[in-house]
Amino acid sequence: MQFQKFMGFSQFITSCLCFLLVFENCAASNQHVGQIHPGFQASHSQWEENNGLFLSSNNSAFALGFYTAVDIELFVLVIIHLGSSKVIWTANRGLLVNNFDKFVFNENGNVFLEMGDRVVWSTNTTGVKVGAMELRDSGNLVLLAENGSILWQSFSHPTDTLLPGQVFQEGMKLKSFPKRTNLSHYLEIKSGDMVLYAGYETPQLYWSITKDSRKNNQNVTSAGGVHSASLVFNSWNFYDQNGVLLWQLVFSDNNGTNALWAAVLGSDGSMSFYNLHKGKSVTPEATKIPENSCSVPEPCDPYYVCYFDNWCQCPSLLKSEFQCKPPTVSTCNSSKSSVELLYVGERLTYFALGFVQPLLKSNLNACREACLSSCSCLVLFFERTSGRCFLFDQIGSLQRSGEVSPGYISYMKVPGRGNGGPSPASREERKHILSVIVIALATIVAILGLLYVGYWYHRKKKGLLEHPLDNLDDDNFLDSLSGAPVRFTYSDLSRATKNFTTKVGSGGFGSVYLGVLPDGIRLAVKKLEGIGQGKKEFRAEVSIIGSIHHVHLVRLRGFCAEGSHRLLVYEYMGNGSLDKWIFENNVGNPLLDWDTRFNIAVGTAKGLAYLHEECEVKIVHCDIKPENVLLDDNYNAKVSDFGLAKLMNREQSHVYTTLRGTRGYLAPEWITNYAISEKSDVYSYGMVLLEIIGGRKNYNTGYCSEKAYFPTYASKMLEEGKLKDIFDSKLEIDEQDERVSTAIKVALWCIQEEMHLRPPMTKVVQMLEGLCTVPLPPISSQVSSCSSFLKWSSDGATSSGLVDSNSELAMSDIRLSGPR
Repeated sequence: MQFQKFMGFSQFITSCLCFLLVFENCAASNQHVGQIHPGFQASHSQWEENNGLFLSSNNSAFALGFYTAVDIELFVLVIIHLGSSKVIWTANRGLLVNNFDKFVFNENGNVFLEMGDRVVWSTNTTGVKVGAMELRDSGNLVLLAENGSILWQSFSHPTDTLLPGQVFQEGMKLKSFPKRTNLSHYLEIKSGDMVLYAGYETPQLYWSITKDSRKNNQNVTSAGGVHSASLVFNSWNFYDQNGVLLWQLVFSDNNGTNALWAAVLGSDGSMSFYNLHKGKSVTPEATKIPENSCSVPEPCDPYYVCYFDNWCQCPSLLKSEFQCKPPTVSTCNSSKSSVELLYVGERLTYFALGFVQPLLKSNLNACREACLSSCSCLVLFFERTSGRCFLFDQIGSLQRSGEVSPGYISYMKVPGRGNGGPSPASREERKHILSVIVIALATIVAILGLLYVGYWYHRKKKGLLEHPLDNLDDDNFLDSLSGAPVRFTYSDLSRATKNFTTKVGSGGFGSVYLGVLPDGIRLAVKKLEGIGQGKKEFRAEVSIIGSIHHVHLVRLRGFCAEGSHRLLVYEYMGNGSLDKWIFENNVGNPLLDWDTRFNIAVGTAKGLAYLHEECEVKIVHCDIKPENVLLDDNYNAKVSDFGLAKLMNREQSHVYTTLRGTRGYLAPEWITNYAISEKSDVYSYGMVLLEIIGGRKNYNTGYCSEKAYFPTYASKMLEEGKLKDIFDSKLEIDEQDERVSTAIKVALWCIQEEMHLRPPMTKVVQMLEGLCTVPLPPISSQVSSCSSFLKWSSDGATSSGLVDSNSELAMSDIRLSGPR
């Protein structure tokens, strides 16, 4: 009997434990809304089903929880904006926790985050009578006392992001995530000024609100400096200690209440502004701080010169002597004779020069002597016109001075003869020794050369080299290129592509295959099918795209020139070419919404603007079409296929060249044999933009006669104010969205038959981004463009064989090119 009672009691206890376990799991699966209370604990393992998030705001816009770091087994405690997936506050940025470490809201009033036996973050409110912790609809996490007063709030302890309603004041600091060089950037209010500075051992300022010419003067008579700042609608407002508005910096044209703005200090050191209501496709506004992207501390590696839009170049002496990685030297523990000053260059400037006082005003020799005498001096800058001398103990990227400024002369401290470094004298001695060695080895080199020539002749005679002259010619050409990309062997690429088994597309003069390197990096390998005309395109792509880098241009990772094989190796673009996403007959792909299409159009325009305006030589692509606009995994557009590109000197406004490009996108000057320019690309871009808007080919006989030629139809609908009839019928668009009419008008401006009427691509970017107004385009020019287009379709077949003007093929992507 007692045994039965004992068994019954055991079953009861077991049932209670099971109930408690089930209750705990159920409780952990239901996210808390608004508030949590003392005694609450949470770990990522408990809230894994909710992606680690355990507390949401009442409006469900923000959530608090554990966020996965780069290592998927480590986590940070964050507040995240759910609509955009943007992290707006971080508790333990430098000390990550694991899956079972706990967030604890203690009964004694303290809130903290554990990592094993350590506390890595805390509100430091032990002993205070607390009522609850609340995540408010503004994104502010607050700890409330029993009487409802605020004891602690995340808005008073920002990390790298500011939100509307958050007052940033003296004593607070924003800190960016560190760059790969471990450099962090900071935003702070110092001595009545809002400043950005680089976190070197001796901090270096690179921006201040008082020196930013874009601010609006509101109350310049106020005696006080900046005491606080906050985001108000589409501006950043700056106030004195009495709350009087001093200045406004307007960062967007969108001043409506439907926006939720966030100011973010990025790892590159720039402040960017995001409208979080745009969702996961949110991109920063065009306005950023500082205004010039080269004015942040390290847009390039240290010692490199930044010019144009983040183009980087190593000074020639630093490159030849140290491969642009000079050793850090100091005379604090050694004599002055152990170092020397190496000439870096002239017409240079540096981001911090406008924010520091010169050490002295004298001549260059005195400035050099001051640097050699200072054990902490690493780099000097000297201005001839004023005699000002500046010394720095650490250095970021340099800048090229403007056209109207003479800039600075710069020297840097390097090891001298006494330090075993390559002083000028020692370099001369080394040259003499090398010359003796070369003379001593001359006989051996000559014998090896003869052996090589004999071996090469033997292979040629046996027919083992299929195209020796082409190989030698290509090798000479490729060897002459400076900064050429990686050269792969054919066997390397065969292994990477599994013997070219996965074909992902066809480009001009070849097919494209998916490849994977041993480290897991995916590649797109373009295999040129035959030498001859394709050989010229191969050389063009290696020489052009191999030397330029831009976020909206496909990156050439390498090439192969071996025997008869010619291959180009690009970064892999996960979503393929644009044509697969916008045309009606491309089933199977989801519909691209209007925001994504517009971002693609802007990205493509920026890539072309870079080619036309910001490269050392002007590059005319000559073959802009949807097939040559590739999309990465996030649908960012990148221009590709430079095989037909034409180079122009900056002094040239037009150039004659043989016919090249693709029907349907050729500007009228190609047809009339008139000289072409970068405006020919503008025309092709306009045709592509129309196809992005309409989701159809610009010429399609499947439509009625009125709609067959889309540019004419779009022009007519714009004139009649029927914008919705122009757009892809499957798209949901808001006709009140200014981007709708802007995109149509920009496209029609770009396809003007008169070359001088087409805007440059830099202007196209400004118009699309809303930085300038877009007038109505001339209507009559569009009609003449239609006639030229149709005439080319029927009469212009001499370059590519006869084509029936009534066939669909007449308007399809047929490439036309002659010798380069």
